[in-house]
Amino acid sequence: MKKSYTLSILLLLFTACATTKKTATDSAFSITNNGKVWGSIWQQRAAEYKALCFQAYNIARLRVDEGIKNSGSKPLAIVTDIDETLLDNSPYDAARALQNKDYTDATWKEWTDKAVADTVPGAPAFLKYAASKGITVFYITNRNENERGTTLKNLQLYGLPNADDAHLQLKTGTSSKEARRLNVLKTHNILLLCGDNLPDFDILYDNHPSEENRVATTQKLEKEFGTKYIIIPNPSYGDFEGALFGFNYKLTNAQKDSIIRTKIKTDK
Repeated sequence: MKKSYTLSILLLLFTACATTKKTATDSAFSITNNGKVWGSIWQQRAAEYKALCFQAYNIARLRVDEGIKNSGSKPLAIVTDIDETLLDNSPYDAARALQNKDYTDATWKEWTDKAVADTVPGAPAFLKYAASKGITVFYITNRNENERGTTLKNLQLYGLPNADDAHLQLKTGTSSKEARRLNVLKTHNILLLCGDNLPDFDILYDNHPSEENRVATTQKLEKEFGTKYIIIPNPSYGDFEGALFGFNYKLTNAQKDSIIRTKIKTDK
């Protein structure tokens, strides 16, 4: 009896040690990926996220109603980004974050090849409304050329206007969208630009500006937001993250966590 009791105690101690070890391993989960998990679940489940998207696209609809009254000499166009502006890729972001892994081109293409991304709330209805008013939609994205077919398939899944090769401009050598915007301006007047990342709007955000310069530029362009620039919330990724880490994409999770601890404001 005593021997059995002693054995039971040893088993409990072993289990406790094993549990402690597991917890220690879990604590190695990076702050960055913890944040991406929360960002993804907010994007997927928070009514507040949907409300912000509806708010943005309701304002965009008002701008369309105003813009068609004075269209100018060329036809009107709307330029929109795709990822996190029109298509919701949070399932991909969440899957990587829960595995405590970073983005890779290969796993991203595996996701886009499925062509099953849902839409951002309010985006399809807005674009269809704009098209009904005679406005042409151009999709300017930093997806790669080898994603063209599946990207169009995903857009066409929701019957989006102008979802064809002629109106889809992918990344060609540079992530800057300025040349592609200028290409649209050759034939159209751009009424609105829709995006989730500041380089979707203006060349001033190109070339990896610092956090301070991004803030200064945003203050300079303050009146454009809600007027010509329609921005959609994206808490998971973007140039805000790149600027935070000095656009050094070789940092380890531990190095990123150290930077976050240094820069975040906390109650002492």
